[in-house]
Amino acid sequence: MRDSSNPVMRGVVRDNQNPGGYAGFGSNAAGAGQAAMYNQYGQQVPPQYAPPQAVGRQLTIDDVVTKTAITLGVLTVTAILSYVISSYNNALAGPLMGIGAIVGLVLVLVASFGRKQDNPAIVLAYAAFEGLFVGSISFVFANWMVSGDTSAGALIGQAVLGTFGVFFGMLLVYKIGAIRVTPRFTRMLFAGLIGVMVLMIGNLIIGLFTGGAGVLRDGGPIAIIFSLVCIALAAFSFLVDFDAADRLIRAGAPARAGWGVALGLTVTLVWLYVEILRLLSYFNSNN
Repeated sequence: MRDSSNPVMRGVVRDNQNPGGYAGFGSNAAGAGQAAMYNQYGQQVPPQYAPPQAVGRQLTIDDVVTKTAITLGVLTVTAILSYVISSYNNALAGPLMGIGAIVGLVLVLVASFGRKQDNPAIVLAYAAFEGLFVGSISFVFANWMVSGDTSAGALIGQAVLGTFGVFFGMLLVYKIGAIRVTPRFTRMLFAGLIGVMVLMIGNLIIGLFTGGAGVLRDGGPIAIIFSLVCIALAAFSFLVDFDAADRLIRAGAPARAGWGVALGLTVTLVWLYVEILRLLSYFNSNN
């Protein structure tokens, strides 16, 4: 059994999986069905006379699309609000970015390790706070880190188009089977993500001591290559996310699992958007 490299997706699959099926569906329904085969006297009842069992609605592709759209809608609204607030008061850009990033990270950790991925309140709260982060960081990149003749709207628009272009492109790649998601592929992707995370932490520590952005984020050749690597890893992560969602649907997971899928996809989309925006800012930098 292959696991997703996305901790949220891995948690959704883990928490909705049992030896006999998916939580609240396969094993529970099977157990109820076996119990219904016997009457109050312990005598076996033929299956055709057993009372029907209530089974929760199964996850469908429509559930995934709808819940992901709702999650992205909430994120977009708060991102626009955060951008407008930052535009009117530049001093608030930093606090909004920090609050959104920290609270968003905490909510993802709670969802992943607290097995709350299917909780719509947590998913939508994450979307709201992550929107604060996305809106404020978009303002910072588009207005403070690029040359004066660069249009902020054009830069952000290019990043959005690039993000969804990669998303739908990888969806097509997954659908036609051009790249197969195998346990080996997932392990390699996971190793790449761990490596990138270690490099990011190391670069952050170096930046704290040197007072700069660090070699991985200074806009130089190494920073450009690093951003391209991050974009590639985020793109390939979509394949694993799609595979996890597909397995949940085919295995009859409960409809509420769609919130976990939406959360996992949104986490990857935000990471991809920020990396594309960062890369575009390098090519339009003031330096």
